Amino acid sequence: QVQLVESGGGLVQAGGSLRLSCAASGRAFSSYAMGWFRQNTGKEREFVAAITSYGVRTYYADSVKGRFTISRDNAKNAVYLQMNSLKPEDAAVYYCAAGTTFTRTHTLNPSYWGQGTQVTVSS
Repeated sequence: QVQLVESGGGLVQAGGSLRLSCAASGRAFSSYAMGWFRQNTGKEREFVAAITSYGVRTYYADSVKGRFTISRDNAKNAVYLQMNSLKPEDAAVYYCAAGTTFTRTHTLNPSYWGQGTQVTVSS
């Protein structure tokens, strides 16, 4: 079992930045790839970014490439999402996820989810 707790969400103006954090506990953190997903009410949860278990590779949704950066610190059992140049359409509940496999399009297949953190972007 892996427990994930997100933090860092909040209200930001369009063009601003936020850094989300996800603290993990439980089984060996470094054995999992980690990712971020987001969801708006009434919409499906969508992939945002992922990072392999030792941070060698990162993957991003086209909508966030060049603006968001995923990173991890295995010594701290933590993964981060730096979000820059935020747009109103980035507003959502952001979920941290842990998994061991990827789809062919490099979307993480989550085995565990956090509870989510709200990001609101004002225009």
